[in-house]
Amino acid sequence: MSTIQNKVVIITGASSGIGEAVAKDLASKGAKVVLAARREERLIKLQNEINRNNGQAIYKMTDVTSPIQMEELAEAALKEYGRIDVLINNAGIMPQSKLYKKKIDEWDRMIDVNIKGVLYGIAAVLPYMREQQSGHIISLSSLAGYGVWPASSVYSATKFAVRAIMEGLRKEELRNNIRTTIVSPGAVDTELTETITDTNLKAIFEKVYQGAIEADNIARAIAFAIEQPDDVAVSELVIRPTSSEI
Repeated sequence: MSTIQNKVVIITGASSGIGEAVAKDLASKGAKVVLAARREERLIKLQNEINRNNGQAIYKMTDVTSPIQMEELAEAALKEYGRIDVLINNAGIMPQSKLYKKKIDEWDRMIDVNIKGVLYGIAAVLPYMREQQSGHIISLSSLAGYGVWPASSVYSATKFAVRAIMEGLRKEELRNNIRTTIVSPGAVDTELTETITDTNLKAIFEKVYQGAIEADNIARAIAFAIEQPDDVAVSELVIRPTSSEI
């Protein structure tokens, strides 16, 4: 029996892409998944699919930029399943642009979703994990969290920040048996490039993403980290297309 069996897993950004793939994969392995995103119709569809396939899933519409909604998400998981074993901070956006374009609203939105969303998720679940003296927090960074290229300045900054936050969390909570994992994908076939509003830049990224790997590959890597024995922490995973130059 997989050690994933019966674990309660909260997944943000679950309505598409990596979050959706992770939810399906973990549910198939016996996890009780709590689906979180803003698009309710997609959450309902995913919940129904998981439950039809003998999985266990609930959903809650959640905006990760709201600390109140993230607290309510944790409370919903506890009310339904009685505990929280894993949080997957997956929600993220990538409206790449060069700094001179001054897309300040997009900078603010990336900071709110990619950084604050991770912090609010940690804040929502950490008291319960500390009380039960176990837990696992997984956050999605990116290859952009290791390097910067033209037009990625702000996005890369948010993903560097995720790695810093998670490393700090690891050092703070290791005596409470709380594991942390940073997952840093390269190009993955998701809706991420749809948030790029610069049409010329979007065309460049769409060309790069023609070699993207499937989200299922990231889901399997996340499952690998979760199913390790409690005394083993997979601290960091970097996953890229074999042909990737970055």
